[in-house]
Amino acid sequence: MTRTGWSSPLPLCVCLLLACGFAEAGKLLVVPVDGSHWLSMRSVVEKLILRGHEVVVVMPKVSWQLGRPLNCTVKTYSTSYTLEDLDREFKAFAQAQWKAQVQSIFSLIMSSYNDIFDLFFSNCRSLFKDKKLVKYLKESSFDAVFLDPFDTCGLIVAKYLSLPSVVFARGVFCHYLEEGAQCPAPLSYVPRILLGFSDAMTFKERVRNHIMHLEERLLCHRFFKSALEIASEILQTPVTVYDLHRQISIWLLRMDFVLDYPKPVMPNMVFIGGINCHQGKPLPMEFEAYINASGEHGIVVFSLGSMVAEIPEKKAMAIADALGKIPQTVLWRYTGTPPSNLANNTILVKWLPQNDLLGHPMTRAFITHAGSHGIYEGICNGVPMVMMPLFGDQMDNAKRMETKGAGVTLNVLEMTSEDLENALKAVINDKSYKENIMHLSSLHKDRPVEPLDLAVFWVEFVMRHKGAPHLRPAAHDLTWYQYHSLDVIGFLLAIVLTVAFIAFKCCAYGYRKCFGKKGRVKKAHKSKTH
Repeated sequence: MTRTGWSSPLPLCVCLLLACGFAEAGKLLVVPVDGSHWLSMRSVVEKLILRGHEVVVVMPKVSWQLGRPLNCTVKTYSTSYTLEDLDREFKAFAQAQWKAQVQSIFSLIMSSYNDIFDLFFSNCRSLFKDKKLVKYLKESSFDAVFLDPFDTCGLIVAKYLSLPSVVFARGVFCHYLEEGAQCPAPLSYVPRILLGFSDAMTFKERVRNHIMHLEERLLCHRFFKSALEIASEILQTPVTVYDLHRQISIWLLRMDFVLDYPKPVMPNMVFIGGINCHQGKPLPMEFEAYINASGEHGIVVFSLGSMVAEIPEKKAMAIADALGKIPQTVLWRYTGTPPSNLANNTILVKWLPQNDLLGHPMTRAFITHAGSHGIYEGICNGVPMVMMPLFGDQMDNAKRMETKGAGVTLNVLEMTSEDLENALKAVINDKSYKENIMHLSSLHKDRPVEPLDLAVFWVEFVMRHKGAPHLRPAAHDLTWYQYHSLDVIGFLLAIVLTVAFIAFKCCAYGYRKCFGKKGRVKKAHKSKTH
C-alpha cells in the first residue's frame, strides 16, 4: 500500500504562512519623526514588512536615527538645514534644561531655545517642495498612513491624501489628545503634562492643574504657529491643530496603567506601553566581563538617553563623586568630557545594551532620565530606579514611578552628590523598592496580547477597513455648547424659570383676590368709626 501524504511542498508552505499569522498584503505609508520616537515605531514597521505588506517610509535626508537601512521602499527629501544645524539647536535646548526646567506652557513658548521645534516643523514644507515625491505619493494608492504626530507632518500628509491614519505616540502635547479623540479628562484627578503631579492632588495642586489647562487652551496654538502656517499653505485652507488631530482613526499610545494613572479612554485609543521591551540577549563579552568583575555587589546602569550627550562640568563631577561612594560597579553611558574625579568603580561607555543589562540578575539599580523607553525597560526587567528627569513627559513619568514606590526622583538642578548617593543606597538596600517594581513588572507582563502584536493588528485593521469610523464618537459633530449641553441646560432653565414666574404670578393674583378685599374692607370700617 502506498503511503498517503503530500507529495508537494506547497501545502506545507500554506500551513507555515497560516501559522505565522499571514494577512492580506496592503500598502502602507509611514511618516516617522526623528529621535528616540523612531526606536519603537520602527519595530512595528519591521513586523508589518515581515507580514508581507508593501511599506513606503518617507523621511528627511538629514536625521539622527532614521538612516538605518530598512527592508522596504524609502523615499527621502532634502531639508532646509544640515545635521550640524540639528545638533547645534538640540545641544542648545538640552543645555538649557540644566539651567531651568520647563514646567508650564508659558515658559516653554517664551523660551529662547525652541528653534529645534521649528526645524522639525519645517520638514513638511521641504517634503511638499519635492514635487516628484508628492506626485508619487498621490499616485501610489496607499491604504493608510502610519505616523508620529509630534511634528504634525504625518497628519498633514494624511489630510492632503485623504487617507485614514494610525498614530503612534506616547501622548500628544497640550490638550490635543483629549480634543482630537474627544476623550474627557477631568481636571480633578487627571494631571496635565509638565506639572509632575499625581492623581491624588491637593487643593493647591488642583488649582494649578486648572490654570495649566487654561494656559493650554490660550497658548498652545502659538507653539504650533509655524506648523499651522505650513499646513495651511499646503492644504490651501486655514487649518487648526484640532483639524489635524480629529481625522485620526486609531491612536496607538505607548501607555499602560501600570505606569499611568487610571482615566477615561475612548474606543479608538489602544494602549501599547512596553512595546520596546524584549527578551534580553546574551551580553557582549566586554559587558559580561564588567559584570563578572563586580563581584557580589553587582552593577548599576546609568543612562540619560540617546539624545543627552553632555552634562555641565560641575554637575558631572557631583554625579561622579556620588557614584564613587557605592560598592557597585557603575556602567555609565556618557559621550561628554570625562569628569576629573571619576572613581575606579565607574566605567564610561559610548554605548551600552540597556535592555540586556537591565535584564541581568546582577543589576541592582537603574539611573535614568525617566524617558518612556527607559522607564518601561526598567518595569519589564524589574529594576528599581533613580530618576533625573530633564524635559517633556519625563517629570510626569518620574512622579508616577515614585508614587508607586518603585524609584526615587531627584531634581537635577538642585541635587547634590549626597542626594544621589542617598537615593542609590535607598533603592539598592531598601527591599521595598525591589518588591514594588517586581509587582509592577508582574502586572505589566500579565496581558493577553503582546503590545507589538496589538499595534500590528490595529494598523492592519485600518488598512483593511479604510479607517475605523464606527469608533468615531459623535462628539466631533457637536458644537462646544452642544457638547457641554449648555443649550439643553439653558432650555430646561428657561422652563423652570417660566414655571416659577407663572406660579409666582398665580400666587400673587390669588393672594390679592383672597386678602386684598378684606384689607380694603377693614380700612373702610376704621375710617367710618372715626
